[in-house]
Amino acid sequence: MMNHAGSPKIFHRIAARVIDYVVISAVGAGIGVAIGFGFVWLLLTALLVFGYFVVGDVAAGTTLGKAALGLRVEGPSGSQPALGAALAREAFVLLGAVPFAGPLLALVAWVSLFVTIRGNPLGQGWHDRWAGGTRVVRKIA
Repeated sequence: MMNHAGSPKIFHRIAARVIDYVVISAVGAGIGVAIGFGFVWLLLTALLVFGYFVVGDVAAGTTLGKAALGLRVEGPSGSQPALGAALAREAFVLLGAVPFAGPLLALVAWVSLFVTIRGNPLGQGWHDRWAGGTRVVRKIA
């Protein structure tokens, strides 16, 4: 179990996701330029985003954005989340890829995440609770 300094401020979590989405967007744009920006690109990019966050959670407990801000995801036991927990925790990112309604669904998901994270004493959003109790914590150097 890694020592941590508690729940980070919501700003740090949002900033970490922004960093991650900038990185993923650049890769997704490159894929789009190579194969065209059609349905196949949408599907590949959705899988890339989902896979990026799931693999980061399971393999390292962090992503590039979280690491840059000294954050990590931990499971209920304090270790890195198990694969099932990471799949459940990150499933909401696929909402943005739903044709036509995706952007609205993603917006609703993000707003509800923000509200539930802010309202929980451990800083857990509904996605953390759905994943069995994952948490984002600030790493102690």
